[in-house]
Amino acid sequence: MDIFLKTVSALNDETRVKLIKFINIYGKCCVCDLENSFEMIQSRLSRHLKILKEAGFLKLERDGRWAYYSVRTPLDEFRQSCIKEIMTLQIELPTLKKVCEIKE
Repeated sequence: MDIFLKTVSALNDETRVKLIKFINIYGKCCVCDLENSFEMIQSRLSRHLKILKEAGFLKLERDGRWAYYSVRTPLDEFRQSCIKEIMTLQIELPTLKKVCEIKE
């Protein structure tokens, strides 16, 4: 029940819905790229990302001092259907402003 409520409450914020759609479209994103793209201060952005991670939508990978977020895989059917629905929403997303290069 707890994870269900976290999932549902994570989607109750326009910024978080936009972040999910943005990351789903662009793939693995560095926090600094998200910061620049959404023109958001790091602390506020990190709070949103943490909520999405705890709700099971995102995974975090660290490389030194860099943090990269991507959509978690595999996703359960409920989260998959949430993302599918989010992808149909006509919402304006910012342009990806890359400042970091992903190290593979």
